[in-house]
Amino acid sequence: MSEKEVTQTKEPGFEELVQERGNGAMREIDFLLDIPLEISVELGRTRMLIKDLLQLGQGSVVELEKLAGEPMEILINRKLVARGEVVVVNEKFGVRLTDIVSPTERIRQLK
Repeated sequence: MSEKEVTQTKEPGFEELVQERGNGAMREIDFLLDIPLEISVELGRTRMLIKDLLQLGQGSVVELEKLAGEPMEILINRKLVARGEVVVVNEKFGVRLTDIVSPTERIRQLK
């Protein structure tokens, strides 16, 4: 395979799958649309000793490993799928997606 052929190769996405298989593909995967998923946004993590945890009270501050301004991690069923930034919409917090994890990176998470 020449260099030109390698650079033009890309991984197929959902859109390409639907285009290849036509409208029948949408009907075949409709059953997936009702499957509930757990979506969470991780602000950061830390490790604590039990004795330190028991000393926490109202007003205590827990220092996280992430720095201010770093992107939040969006997890679906505890697997990283995207990163984003915190936004406020109608006085509620939300996340604006800034980076979608590539399929290759998602496969590496499975190991």
